[in-house]
Amino acid sequence: MSIFKRGKYFYYLFYINGKKYRGSCRTTDRNLAKAVENSVRGDIVRKKFELPIERNIEFSTAWNDYIKNLNNSTDTIRGKISQLKHFLPIFGNKNLASITLSDIKRYQLQRKLETMAMEKNRGKRESEISFKTINNEINTLSNFFNYAIENEFLQVNPAAKIKKLNELKRVKTLSDEQIYKLIGSFKSKHIKNLISFLIFTGCRKGEALNLKWEDIDLQNGIISIKATKTKEDRRIPISNILKELLSNMERTSEYVFARNGRRIKHFYKSFYSACLKLGLKDFHIHDLRHVFASKMVMNGTSLYITGELLGHKTPNMTKRYSHLIPETLKKAVNDVWNINFKQS
Repeated sequence: MSIFKRGKYFYYLFYINGKKYRGSCRTTDRNLAKAVENSVRGDIVRKKFELPIERNIEFSTAWNDYIKNLNNSTDTIRGKISQLKHFLPIFGNKNLASITLSDIKRYQLQRKLETMAMEKNRGKRESEISFKTINNEINTLSNFFNYAIENEFLQVNPAAKIKKLNELKRVKTLSDEQIYKLIGSFKSKHIKNLISFLIFTGCRKGEALNLKWEDIDLQNGIISIKATKTKEDRRIPISNILKELLSNMERTSEYVFARNGRRIKHFYKSFYSACLKLGLKDFHIHDLRHVFASKMVMNGTSLYITGELLGHKTPNMTKRYSHLIPETLKKAVNDVWNINFKQS
């Protein structure tokens, strides 16, 4: 038998011209393991006769392996799985090696037309429509193809050169009064602490929910954020108000934000109920990052430092807050020249 399981993964074993070939298929899926074995066998034969190497793995099969090996949060994986309903009709039965840049462009165009045909977008110009969802889908495809390359299912990423569509960057923020009202509107002290933390640090929701007490150094005033969206660790200084918040919190779990000893996973209902009561329309959890960033910039913090605190990978990601700088400069000038000056 050319495929067998040992421990967690399947392995292949076969002979060609009396020579033994054995190795790991690096998958727990039998069907994918058979596909890998066929590909390896074919590659060896092609190499022997100096023929080009090809893969014979379908998109759907490789996708299942990709999802199984993801180390992201449950929400992220659930989001990628939901995107599959758009991918399967186009790529599902295709051989990975047969998918080209043109195929990805056609997919992008099809999704763009579908988005423009939505009732809320009818009659709008392209510049007035956000195509962020489509960009996220293309980004997922690109990550998937990179995974396929790493696992030798594919040689080239067909989605690597796709240009992004217009996203209409939204920057929603709150006044000081609205911040106090929002924090004070939560009955649960656990959710109140979590919302306060998000506002005071600018952390992403997933970063906060995965934060452990061992990552917090109150003595030196530093929070270590690990396994971030950008795959890079970063350190956040603890402000006085944040130190007071963290010092008064109970430690019932290894996770900072826990309830009844268990890590908090979802708080959507509480958050959106609070926003509804306060009349905050179209305000999302991620907008709490914008609240933090806006406060920083409007109080004179540079875009560079703000971007570092937010964990932005490139300066362009922080430029969305540049429109706040003129007011900051005006305030700075007024503060400097806040003296009684009599003209002679």
